[in-house]
Amino acid sequence: MGKLIDLSHTIKHDMAVYPGDEPVILKQNKFYKKDYYNNFILSSGLHIGTHIDTPMHMSEDKLTIDEYPLNQFYGNGVLINAYQEKIVSYKEEYDSLVQENDIVLIYTGHSEYYGMKNYYEDYPILSERLIHFLIEKKVKLIGVDTPSPDKPPFLMHQELFKHHILLIENLCNLNKLINVKKFEVFSFPLKIKADASLLRVVAKISE
Repeated sequence: MGKLIDLSHTIKHDMAVYPGDEPVILKQNKFYKKDYYNNFILSSGLHIGTHIDTPMHMSEDKLTIDEYPLNQFYGNGVLINAYQEKIVSYKEEYDSLVQENDIVLIYTGHSEYYGMKNYYEDYPILSERLIHFLIEKKVKLIGVDTPSPDKPPFLMHQELFKHHILLIENLCNLNKLINVKKFEVFSFPLKIKADASLLRVVAKISE
């Protein structure tokens, strides 16, 4: 069957969110002893924790995430190990590593600071050259263990979205994929009429 690695952060009440976003409210409103069943209510934006952005997030694009084909969210995974690099730059070795339609996950180690104040303030970014390389390779998804691949005014977001490349943010546990020769990525969103979705991202390591 292969080994499954969870690459997603847990959704919790009052969890860390991008500065300016609405707080996450997760509370129990029904209790078994009183109501004979349990129930929870979740109130949150769609860009909290591990999530995926579509072009609609930062453009006039009208395509909501439920309209994308399911195969957009599943495929062969590739890990770029850029641990502790402040600017993740293109390297020649990536030419043979990355192929068309791959899901490229970029490990910087920044997820170690998730939940801390500096997580959203001082995070690594991807270089313009690397972004253009991934566009040229026609990858289907890019995933990062940071809040974003770039910083305001988010020009690299715009470049990716122009080429219909979706973006996964706030991944974790990417260190568990170092030296893994082959894995698949499953990152199915909610079937929701919106620009983004919360995700449970899983890597399946081939035996």
